[in-house]
Amino acid sequence: MMDGSIPHENGSVSSDRDGSALIFLGTGCSSAVPNAMCLIQQADSPCYVCSQSLSIPPEQNPNYRGNTSLLIDYCKSDGKHKYIQIDVGKTFREQVLRWFTLHKIPRVDSIILTHEHADAVLGLDDIRSVQPFSPTNDIDPTPIFVSQYAMDSLAVKFPYLVQKKLKEGQEVRRVAQLDWRVIEEDCEKPFVASDLSFTPLPVMHGEDYVCLGFLFGEKSRVAYISDVSRFPPNTEYVISKSGGGQLDLLILDTLYKTGSHNTHLCFPQTLDTIKRLSPKRALLIGMTHEFDHHKDNEFLEEWSKREGIPVKLAHDGLRVPIDL
Repeated sequence: MMDGSIPHENGSVSSDRDGSALIFLGTGCSSAVPNAMCLIQQADSPCYVCSQSLSIPPEQNPNYRGNTSLLIDYCKSDGKHKYIQIDVGKTFREQVLRWFTLHKIPRVDSIILTHEHADAVLGLDDIRSVQPFSPTNDIDPTPIFVSQYAMDSLAVKFPYLVQKKLKEGQEVRRVAQLDWRVIEEDCEKPFVASDLSFTPLPVMHGEDYVCLGFLFGEKSRVAYISDVSRFPPNTEYVISKSGGGQLDLLILDTLYKTGSHNTHLCFPQTLDTIKRLSPKRALLIGMTHEFDHHKDNEFLEEWSKREGIPVKLAHDGLRVPIDL
């Protein structure tokens, strides 16, 4: 079962190191938080959330948010740990330096991509920084699981990471070594990454684009859905209490505090979705600078009491112990 307590708000480390855990490497939107424009063109009334970054170190500032990303520290039955990274965005290197070191993450054993937008993939070049050093690329490649659509796009974005053989006369240059594995956009086509089973959860990220969330865990059912504007009926059934079974933890997208957006859920729709799916607990990710971690979690505390579903904003560096 999932540990009942949220780790400290400053991202400090839990003393429980023996079991599995989820580590939130990033909980922000594509442009991250602070928003650069709030700092370089300050108004008469500066943005409170963004201006905090000038005076509070990121490790102590839950309003400092990198691109959305999750690290699954999976402790197998034999006690060995596997480290599974979901998404590798623009802020990946910073997340490694800040959170891998704090939480003592020694490597990445496999990678899963939700989609091929910049905030999910533009850190792929830096995967070499968490791989063994070899000037001739003579290392075991890291398995990376992607949809066919994402694979085709990444072959254009990163041809040097995808090509299998050097062209005649081409020099050897050290690059990340990746073992590309295509997965289906289908709730009925699970796959295994580092000995942990995942079920793809296709969702709409705008009406012209399919993004993947993922369901994982046998002892605790966890759904991670970072980029969503609408749930197809088949996907919603799999993760709803009234359908495929109640989730122990739902990790869900919420972009803006008010209104709506064409490619993401915003706060009102996120809370409606949580009520509809009825998980045991939910943590929110993907926030812009409109969200103030402390104030909005105070609101969510009252909402949670009223609705009977504990919900909080996650923050970068958060570690949640959980049985998988």
